[in-house]
Amino acid sequence: MTRTLLALLAGATALCAQNPDISGDRISAHVKFLSSDLLEGRGPGARGGDLAAEYIATQFALDGLKPAGDNGTYFQHVPLVGATTQPDATVTADRNGQSIAFRWLDDFVGVTNAQKPEVQIDGDVIFVGHGIVAPEFQWDDFKGVDIRGKIVVLFTNEPPSDDPKFFGGKALTYYGRWTYKYEEATRRGAQAVFIIHTTPTAGYSYDVVRSSWGREDGQVKLAPGEYGLGFAGWFSKDAGDKLLALSGHTVDGMLKLAESRDFHPMPLGIHIHGSFTTKLRAIESSNVVGLVEGSDPVLKNQAVVFTAHWDHLGIGTPVNGDAIYNGAVDNGTGSGIILELARAWAALPQKPKRSAIFLSVTGEEEGLRGSAYFAAHPFFPPGHIALDVNFDALFPAGRVLDASAAGAERTTVWPVVQEVARRMNLTLQADAHPEQGSYYRSDHFSFAQAGVPAFSIDEGTDFVGKPADFGEKLFDEYNDNHYHQPSDEFHNDWDFSGLAQMASFGMNIAIAVANQNNLPTWRAGDEFLTARQQSGVK
Repeated sequence: MTRTLLALLAGATALCAQNPDISGDRISAHVKFLSSDLLEGRGPGARGGDLAAEYIATQFALDGLKPAGDNGTYFQHVPLVGATTQPDATVTADRNGQSIAFRWLDDFVGVTNAQKPEVQIDGDVIFVGHGIVAPEFQWDDFKGVDIRGKIVVLFTNEPPSDDPKFFGGKALTYYGRWTYKYEEATRRGAQAVFIIHTTPTAGYSYDVVRSSWGREDGQVKLAPGEYGLGFAGWFSKDAGDKLLALSGHTVDGMLKLAESRDFHPMPLGIHIHGSFTTKLRAIESSNVVGLVEGSDPVLKNQAVVFTAHWDHLGIGTPVNGDAIYNGAVDNGTGSGIILELARAWAALPQKPKRSAIFLSVTGEEEGLRGSAYFAAHPFFPPGHIALDVNFDALFPAGRVLDASAAGAERTTVWPVVQEVARRMNLTLQADAHPEQGSYYRSDHFSFAQAGVPAFSIDEGTDFVGKPADFGEKLFDEYNDNHYHQPSDEFHNDWDFSGLAQMASFGMNIAIAVANQNNLPTWRAGDEFLTARQQSGVK
């Protein structure tokens, strides 16, 4: 066992004994307020979002955290442009005299990334499978075909495999995320992109797509001359079948073709015309940043970071008469946890050697905008950030016997995570739903891209006193019926003791890392190791 590993485990052992004072009741109170109708779904740039940010900043101040935002405040301004596609959006597809008109929301949703009030798209359709270029897996869906000016149609997700060395096996990699699809097509000059939705490839229903994309999209403001897609959109599966039927194909058939390494881009002989009016506005929104300084005169210039996004979907399309997307689980819970962690860390009688940053970010629902902005403009440079511990969408259903820190096994922090779990009598569970690509869907990913070891803490599925299948049923019920829906509301009978467990788990890990001498990094061969080395950490 190396001297470094021994030091890590010794730190974890000593600091587990601190048993930080974490209260589920205090977390519950924060979640109840942040997810109340008064805050109108915490939309960035809206009244409710501003109230949420002010509330969090006030709590930081009350707990004695130093402001670590702009100009001596708790707020880091994140420049965004809000783009809302108007309901008069039209998309039609033509081939050999046949024409189909698609209906906004029911058949398609999306937004222009060009940040212009009036956008027309008009071009030939080319199908590019999953739209992936991954040299390390000998995979190229474009095969050198020029897609500049084309309307690209593709699937989200990636080629299926049970081999963990091929696109992560059952685990979704970043290549499978919709964000990558749009980014790659933008790099190649596509005019517009439509993802054909299926529940298995997306991991959620079309209702989630419609509620997420049929509203304002907060985008990072384009630099002068920077290119943005004319339209980044989705077709429902039914609409996809209608579109592909014009060229004699089906969604299921094309998905099967896309699973082959020999796939070649397919011009479909279909022409699409779209017309989009977009309401644009400058969004005034902020990350909220508080600091507790470390006790070591040298190491206090480095930090561990706790993150959770405060934003949700705001006011949107009514469902059963309810238009407020409260986001109690997503992510009132994570916000409540880092508020309680900030209080507990500030109250430690002996502060850890490194500083601690408590970062409540905006724009997660728009594509990790706030965390990406902080990672690019951090209070501490990435090479001075030891770790990011993130909390996102935990369910208040009582204490658990297991926990998840998916992604931690990729870092040199993993022995600490294992030791803390052992001392807290928690079994470490692998990601229960690797096919969801959760690692690439939450704010820790922004830190990982900058090279910082980062992961989210979550409950496992083994809840105390509950049936063996309780955790899986809980996930399925929430994912199917409440995720990104107005029904994600606070319930007075929720049990927050498990969230207190997870907060303590994350805090003990961070304390151990904050006290070790060496900065953690990624394990050999990991996709983020190069970025860590470039930040100066070897």
